[in-house]
Amino acid sequence: MAVLLCLMTKNINLQPRSFAKTKYFPGCAGNPFDRVLHSFENLERIPPLLMNVILILLALLGGLPYYLQYHSVPVMTGVLALFFFLDYILISLLPATKRSFGPTKVVTLMLACLRVPFAWLPAGWNLGFEIAGTLLVIYGFYIEPFWVDVHHETFKSSKLSGESALRVLHISDLHIERLTRRERSILEKVKQLSPDLILFTGDVLNLSYIENSTAQSDAITFFSQLSAPFGVYGVTGSPAVDFQDFFSRLSSSTSLRWLNNETKRVEIPAGHINLVGVTCTHNPDLDEKTLSDLLPKEQSTDSSLNILLYHSPDLAPNASRFDVDLQLSGHTHGGQVRLPIFGALYTGSLYGRLFQAGRYLVNGMTIYISRGLGLEGAIAPRVRFLCRPELILWEFTPAK
Repeated sequence: MAVLLCLMTKNINLQPRSFAKTKYFPGCAGNPFDRVLHSFENLERIPPLLMNVILILLALLGGLPYYLQYHSVPVMTGVLALFFFLDYILISLLPATKRSFGPTKVVTLMLACLRVPFAWLPAGWNLGFEIAGTLLVIYGFYIEPFWVDVHHETFKSSKLSGESALRVLHISDLHIERLTRRERSILEKVKQLSPDLILFTGDVLNLSYIENSTAQSDAITFFSQLSAPFGVYGVTGSPAVDFQDFFSRLSSSTSLRWLNNETKRVEIPAGHINLVGVTCTHNPDLDEKTLSDLLPKEQSTDSSLNILLYHSPDLAPNASRFDVDLQLSGHTHGGQVRLPIFGALYTGSLYGRLFQAGRYLVNGMTIYISRGLGLEGAIAPRVRFLCRPELILWEFTPAK
């Protein structure tokens, strides 16, 4: 097993769980989170007049404690209504300015419901929190989703030789709606980084646009601009997002080599790398069987570095029982919205919030979970907070 250097590595000892009795899996159509994302989509069809009435009623609710005490409508009710309509304008401008293309009415209603309790605070405090809310909307919707972070990691292994490092770029969870400033920034950064090898761990399209021809065309345009001396390889993401017919067309139209339950041996100056691509079903019980056919369970005599490409981190406890040196995954988006100290609010993992983002050592095997680059779809707000989109540039070097 490789020698690893990373001060931020989270060390976890965890035996694989059996999911034989699990009915719904994250990332698959019909799971509870998927049903929630789709259940409120009809709210987007609310007529504008009714939308305005609902916002005014919520503003009145914000002034209810004051009304009950003084029997008059507070000024804060009108101020709160103005904040609601400012949110409505800001969210509506996202697709108008070609930044993101999510729902406007549903998200505005979500924000309004979050604002109401703060209106119940004492005078002065309530206004301060509402102003802070607007600043957070601007930051979370307009700034952070497009502020792409290039994160650097080092992987040292005795299976490699020579002096020069292999530069490997990990890309995950693009969730393309359209080619926006984020995608153009990503392509520019990839060009500047000039990686030797590019690895993609799934989720090409946004859930709201999986059958949209423009989104599909833009995704093909994006991948057509990726290239690396040792190739571009990838696996599909969640079954609800990456349909295999489109992924096949994407692979045949671009330089992306689809690893569909197969292993590709890549020769590099420092030795050999086995890229093990497992198509994610989100059921670790099934996907461990697939992995067992691609890689021997016991340590083999093959000195190649084994890199597992698998969309979800949930396979890590199972993969650690095999001769896997490094697992690259995504799926969690790092929670997409994180709170200080607490971390991710939600991760879409069978292991709860255990696997969020970053580098882990699971039973001695290294896994890196990307925060991803794109945003969740359906009614989910196109927002990031304390969870910047990321590209991960690895340097693979010999252990000395």
